[in-house]
Amino acid sequence: MTADDKTTEQSLHRILVVDDEEIVLVALRDTLRREGFEVVTASNAVQGLEALKKWQFSVIMTDHQMPMLTGLEFLAQVKEIQPDATRILITAVLSLNTVIDAINKGEIYRFIVKPWLREELLATVKNAVQRYELICRNAVLQAATLSMNEKLKSLNRSLEVQIARVETQNQQLAELNQALSQNLQRSVSLCVQIMETFYPVLGSHARRVYEISRAMGLGLSLPSDKQQVLEFGAWLHDVGLLGVPRQIIRRWHQNESLSEAEQALIEHHPVLGQELVGFVQPLAGVGVVIRSHHEQFDGSGYPDQLAGEAIPWLGRLLAVAVSYAESNYAGSDAVEAIKLGSGKIFDPDAVRLFLRTLPRAVVPRKEREVLLSELKPGMILAKGIYTANGLLLIPEGQELSEPYIDKLRNHNRINPISQSLLVYV
Repeated sequence: MTADDKTTEQSLHRILVVDDEEIVLVALRDTLRREGFEVVTASNAVQGLEALKKWQFSVIMTDHQMPMLTGLEFLAQVKEIQPDATRILITAVLSLNTVIDAINKGEIYRFIVKPWLREELLATVKNAVQRYELICRNAVLQAATLSMNEKLKSLNRSLEVQIARVETQNQQLAELNQALSQNLQRSVSLCVQIMETFYPVLGSHARRVYEISRAMGLGLSLPSDKQQVLEFGAWLHDVGLLGVPRQIIRRWHQNESLSEAEQALIEHHPVLGQELVGFVQPLAGVGVVIRSHHEQFDGSGYPDQLAGEAIPWLGRLLAVAVSYAESNYAGSDAVEAIKLGSGKIFDPDAVRLFLRTLPRAVVPRKEREVLLSELKPGMILAKGIYTANGLLLIPEGQELSEPYIDKLRNHNRINPISQSLLVYV
């Protein structure tokens, strides 16, 4: 086991990397060290557990296939020893059972699939560090709140000093509430980043659904708390798809046929989404909205086959926003599809509100994922395309021509392009 020899004040976060392949340890250690992290490496799970007794870690990364203990078994013990550390599993074989098992047990934050892209690896680690920082900040805020409550009890003992102290205390509590609200916003943003990293189109969909839902809520003059629930539901409505393999999501978005088991997995994602956001108490109401956004007004939706007013009102609003934002139709055809669904798929009142407020919504352009073989002249890139070394091949917003497409195909023959290709629809 070795630790970074060079520990500086800039090394604010310590990362543990466990892998039985020396070349992988060296590659990860050097990559992360160049980003200013302090890195501790271990060649097996037993050494990793020994390191946990000596140091506190922000992030713990481990290979899955190792002797003595698998990565998941090791991370299960890590969860007990250092529960706040962000846990990342590195694996070359990503099975559906592994995904569901790991997410349900809460033992991992994210998968990294071998071979990885440096940019994706660093983005994942930085997001993992942000998660650890958020947990630490929340702990400090909770401790501060408890301390503040004790002070309030003491203030009540003396009426003469109560007024002056309560004014000061109210200011401090307001600042704490603002900080908690900001942390909640950051938590939601982090979830969206995770979704976008896992499957980029999910981020595009979330932004479109948010703008439509926001306009509908404002058009209805919803109370601020209800408006926030609707907006958070829009951002996180597809968070349950983190438990679904990306190839299944892609086929579902493209209306390709799915097996019975695959369809069941898709129809379970609103339930999983509710469970995931339920871990954050202020988002409990958001979970109810997320669970209901695929219910249909005539009772033929999922997961609970609710009908009519049994579907939560905000869920009925979100259902219209999601259907329009993710529609395979464009422009007026997408609007017409919503109208045709009124009274069957959608609540008629929700449809009327949508039609009234859509012109006010600033909806980002829709994006879709395409294969390299599907690129055609005239398509416009929604995300830049990079080499495996991080060099920009074609920038975001570039309209593709035959020379550009040939350039990509020639590069792919020599160095395969593994990132998702996103174009505007």
